Amino acid sequence: MSNTKINTKCVQGGYTPGNGEPRQVPIIQSTTFKYETGAAMAKLFDLEASGYFYSRLQNPTCDTVAAKICELEGGTAAMLTSSGMAANFLAVFNICSCGDHIVSSAAIYGGTFNLFSVTLKRMGIEVTFVSPDASDEEISAAFKENTKCLFGETIANPALNVLDIERFAKIAHAHGVPLIIDNTFPTPINCRPFEWGADIVTHATTKYMDGHGAAVGGAIVDSGKFDWTKYPEKFSGLCTPDASYHGVTYTERFGLEGAYITKATAQLMRDLGVTPAPMSAFILNLGLESLHVRMKRHCENALKVAEYLESSDKITWVNYPALKSSKDYELTQKYMPGGTCGVISFGVKGGREAAAKFMELLKLIAIETHVADARSCCLHPATATHRQLSDDELIACGVSPDLVRLSVGIEDADDLIADIEQALAQI
Repeated sequence: MSNTKINTKCVQGGYTPGNGEPRQVPIIQSTTFKYETGAAMAKLFDLEASGYFYSRLQNPTCDTVAAKICELEGGTAAMLTSSGMAANFLAVFNICSCGDHIVSSAAIYGGTFNLFSVTLKRMGIEVTFVSPDASDEEISAAFKENTKCLFGETIANPALNVLDIERFAKIAHAHGVPLIIDNTFPTPINCRPFEWGADIVTHATTKYMDGHGAAVGGAIVDSGKFDWTKYPEKFSGLCTPDASYHGVTYTERFGLEGAYITKATAQLMRDLGVTPAPMSAFILNLGLESLHVRMKRHCENALKVAEYLESSDKITWVNYPALKSSKDYELTQKYMPGGTCGVISFGVKGGREAAAKFMELLKLIAIETHVADARSCCLHPATATHRQLSDDELIACGVSPDLVRLSVGIEDADDLIADIEQALAQI
């Protein structure tokens, strides 16, 4: 479906049924697969033939949905994972090992910040965080000889900083490493990072792609454009024989288009087992079929709500990238002229206590540890998703103590504004 528009890819990408076959993506709810001979299975284990032998590594339902996401992003290969956190971990760990280093934007999701600063550190992988607004020279100064990638989020959660993807890609490539972008918030409907130089894209499909708070999941997509073979010593895992998988050299066997995802599947998914369930993939696909319709409504509603919040004397500040007052408005127009996401961050006059009271007074908008689905919800990150971070780390992530993260759903915008208005009136 390479010639179809992205709206059509959402509905029909990844799967084309043959004569008499199911119109909907089949759920292959099986852990194992039968073969007539051991020799046929051996070819699968040697990566000499395509097929399935155990669903911890690959499953037909999951691969079909991954193929749709790959089409949406314009990549060459993709895989699903059990969660967005698993996707980010595998994306980085696939090219890093003990003694390596990564550079990351500081304005990222708190869970990912913790993954990099604590868990990867325990595995011997160091990270240097840089401000997304830092100069090229400041970002370049963070790189070391053992740096393996540069990481960022298209729209940071919950700070909502818009990453200058093209600039970050140029810096990464100047240092001979790939740029990995978490594209969860805008989705490929509103931004396709590969078109601006990014090399690997990740998603928490739990969010807009699923869209209904029904299934946790993640995805990794490879652009197929980063030339690992130019740096064989730096990326030896892709460019030299893998002793744990019959001596296969991924770049030789699968080329630049398939090496990265094949290694992540055959090696990391095999050993770590962060496996997506076929039923979860099926549910994800149902969400993807309406993604292009929902994202438009999310963005329309969010802009109306953000403009209302800006006009309220009970609100001290509002951050939404599509607002003309946003410091990232020009970047937004460059990378996401058709819309950003449905998430707004703002401060309630009165600080932390007023923010907590405001959320308790809401009726339609629920307090949830979630974001980016059809129903509107809100959260106070400093005491929830980011509570493991120190005040200095919160500030580095762009999260102030009074910040309320509001995920605007696809309800009627006037009803949402009325709910916010009655809650603010009681403070």
